Parts: sequence; structure tokens; C-alpha cells
Amino acid sequence: MIESFKLKNVEFKNRVLVASGTFGYGDEVSDLVDIGKLGGIVTKSLSMKPRDGNPNPRITETASGMLNSIGLANIGVEKFISDKIPVLRKHNTIIIANIAASSIEEYCSVLEMLEPLSGVHGFEINVSCPNVKEGGLSFGTDVKLVGRITKELRRRTQKPLIIKLTPNVTHISEFARVCESEGADAVSVINTLIGMSVNINARKPKIATTTGGLSGPAIKPIALAKVYETRNAVKIPVIGIGGICSWEDAVEFFIVGASMVQIGTANFVNPSTGITVAEGIKQYCQKNDIDDVGKIIGTLQTNKTISIIDSWL
Repeated sequence: MIESFKLKNVEFKNRVLVASGTFGYGDEVSDLVDIGKLGGIVTKSLSMKPRDGNPNPRITETASGMLNSIGLANIGVEKFISDKIPVLRKHNTIIIANIAASSIEEYCSVLEMLEPLSGVHGFEINVSCPNVKEGGLSFGTDVKLVGRITKELRRRTQKPLIIKLTPNVTHISEFARVCESEGADAVSVINTLIGMSVNINARKPKIATTTGGLSGPAIKPIALAKVYETRNAVKIPVIGIGGICSWEDAVEFFIVGASMVQIGTANFVNPSTGITVAEGIKQYCQKNDIDDVGKIIGTLQTNKTISIIDSWL
């Protein structure tokens, strides 16, 4: 049966990736997991200079999820190139570099440094970053800025370009459309939701930054709805993210329109979750006489034709 998926000029052996920030740079877990069985690895976010991230505490468990405010801590693109790429080249899987930045110029500079490397097969762009030139507001909540970033990066690479969209907007489909129009090859849906948690004894937030990004099973219904909305708005592939812990979860995302999925928070529980999910998808297809995973994509059956936006009004 066919498990592979081709995005632009890159072929993934299966449709299961591990999400940025949940699997390190890939080399840290190579003794625990057979990385070669994954469709691909999306690296921890990379910026031009190393970042220490936010002060502790910056992670806490919540009901069916996790709240984090890591602050894009990373080793910087130069150290990634010198220390990580040589190791990652030894593993038989696709490497997608996630890029985070505080200006459009920084996005472009980081991508230009990574573009010629044979060990980097594509890029996922984290637009849920503060734009220092616009008062710290997130790029990802300004549709024009998301379009500008996509346009500038598209000019600089022939490798797959994926834009990771924030759910903290009114209609995520508007952002997906501008990404498509400016040349993105796919969109990742969704990044974390804004949330907070309180220590009732100390009467203080449980993380130092007060609010952070909510992930895990708690956000899966929201992620499914956002993938469905996006799939109905654009023709480019949608990569589903949000609370996927099992192959059944992944199949749900395929049915509502995701072409690939990413495993995130579940990696902290079991770093081999992605492999288990990929194998479960394969067995599901074999059991149901499906010879290509792609035949599941977008097969949701609804009672009537109605736009997802109208259904909320």
C-alpha cells in the first residue's frame, strides 16, 4: 500500500511528522527512537542568534494538556549547522527546519543560511513570533504581514515552504489563503492556543509569563475544526497538528482534510508515538482495504452543504 506523500520536490515515506519543539533537533532522541521510521522531523525553532528563552517556571501540566512559555529557546542557526546537521544527515528521514524570528529580515537571513544545505529538505515558518518593529505584536495575527513573510521567503527557496498558522485569530482560513496566494506549498494547522493556569494557594500564575501556549489532547477538537476550515479554503496541503496521541486521532485529521499530521505533546509522554501512529494508520488501511492513505483525505461526510463560518453564526 502507498504510505508516502510528496510535497513539492520532497517525498516523505509516510504522513507522520514530529512537531517543532517536541522532539529537540532530532539527534537527542536517536538512542530511544528509530528516527528512520518517521515521515520526517520538524526541528526545534531556529533564530539567527542563540536564545535563552523565558524565565522559569515556563511549563506546567493542565487538564488533558500542557501549558508552555519556552520563549523560542534555541542554539542559533550557526550552531545548528555546525553541530546538528552532520548528525541528522546520518538518519534516513526528512528534516524540516522550523524558523522563528523577530523581523522579516531575520526570517530571510536564517532561511538563506539553511537553503543550500543538503541536510535540510524544507522549511516550516513559525509566524507566532513577536514583531519587534511593530510593538511586539505577533506576525501571525496580521494577515498582511503573514503574506509579506511568505512572499519574501518564497523568493529565496525552491524547497518546500510551510507556514505554521496560529489559531488565535477570528478566521484562520484568511491567513491560509494569503499563504497560498504568495506561494506557500502547505500550511501547518494549528500552533498552540493562548491559555493560563493559576496556583490558588500562592494566587500566582503557574508560569512566569502569566500566559502561554496550550497544547495536548484538550485542543484536538479545535484543531480539527481549524483544519476543516482551512481545507475548505485552500487547495495546498494542510498539515494537521493538535492533540494527536493515537492513530485514531490521526485518521480523524485525515478525514477532515489534513494531508499529513504532526505529533507534538504526546512525544513528551512517549517519544516513539509517531512511529506507533504511522504503523496504526497502515494497519487501519489494510483492514479496510484502502491501498493508499491519500484516499482517506477529505472524506468527511456531512448532512448538508454549509460553510464552516456560516455554521458558527
